[in-house]
Amino acid sequence: MNFLESIQMAGKTLLSNKLRSALTMLGIVIGNASVIAMIGIGEGGQKYVNKQLESLGPNVLFVLPGNRETQRISFEVPKNLVLQDAEAIASQVPTVVGVAPELNRRQVVVYRNRNTDVNIIGTTPSFLSVRDFETDKGRFFSEVDIKRSNQVVVLGGDLAEKLFGNSNAIGQQLRIGNTSFQVIGTLIAKGSSVGADYDDAALIPITTSANRLVGKNSPYGIALDYFVAAARDSESVDAAEFQITNLLRLRHKINGEDDFTIRSQKDALQTVGQITGALTIMLAAIAGISLFVGGIGIMNIMLVSVTERTQEIGLRKAIGATEQDILLQFIIEAVIVSAAGGLVGTAVGVSGILLVGALTPLEAALSPTAITMAVGVSGGIGLFFGVVPARRAAKLDPIVALRSA
Repeated sequence: MNFLESIQMAGKTLLSNKLRSALTMLGIVIGNASVIAMIGIGEGGQKYVNKQLESLGPNVLFVLPGNRETQRISFEVPKNLVLQDAEAIASQVPTVVGVAPELNRRQVVVYRNRNTDVNIIGTTPSFLSVRDFETDKGRFFSEVDIKRSNQVVVLGGDLAEKLFGNSNAIGQQLRIGNTSFQVIGTLIAKGSSVGADYDDAALIPITTSANRLVGKNSPYGIALDYFVAAARDSESVDAAEFQITNLLRLRHKINGEDDFTIRSQKDALQTVGQITGALTIMLAAIAGISLFVGGIGIMNIMLVSVTERTQEIGLRKAIGATEQDILLQFIIEAVIVSAAGGLVGTAVGVSGILLVGALTPLEAALSPTAITMAVGVSGGIGLFFGVVPARRAAKLDPIVALRSA
């Protein structure tokens, strides 16, 4: 028999037992679909998070109080980063075009019979340009509001709709904690970004936040949760980070380790890439176990097939079929089952990725490498697990096989 005849005979044998062949393929189908879907969803999640980080702007630097070690081992955020530090950077660092400090606290916002617990952000007028927001109605607070600690508030788009519905919020009075504020503006909804949802937040002058809500909890001024510095352009980010570090070390009179941390978008992207990459590998490895189980299923069914076809094997060997002919046919059957299962599983996995992309914010990420690898591995599994039953069939003695049948 030549190779083509072996393939034809293997195909006819598999088609004569359609249900058993389909059930044998099921493990490979599930395994392939799981591997492709998990890798695709992992890559889609990575693209989604990267897109969220990129929305912050490629030239943004986050400056946080405390060094990395302090942040890792301490639950309490140090109070060593103050408003004067942010103002000094804005005025003295040439590569920085804007600084937006933030002082955040959660408070209950009440308007008539409606109330909700939201994040109250104390900041400055530079927030709009640094964080790339725009007012929808009204205005943002000004330097005059900062100096006078005016009790004015700008609402995120979702919060304004939640409290006022279709009514005009401008000029209305609401209560934050026990303090009354006048709504002077609303922001255009932008969507959440890396866990920070400014659409469902209220923004007030940072001095008002310190005087009315939080209190001045640092002897050196208004302690900040962090501030965001915008470099002149993406090429200036490294220079801006270097200059900010030098200025803060001078202001804080630091001789040893820094008491602050500067994080850029590049750092965040690298960290996210490492985390999502590790998760994708872990998910793919877990899904790959089903491929191994599918291979064992192929070997089990092929061993049963050898037992059932003992008379056929004995008859073929009696009329001249060699061990290589028998070995080749059973291996081809196993490879066909696994390869067909791999193709069906690929179709199911790709369909799952497209469905997830259509129903969730995650992008549909189809990896040609993952698809090729999954199909190749499934074919290899059929070859690997088909060898044992194929060798067993090939070694059958024709006389014993015919007698036992």
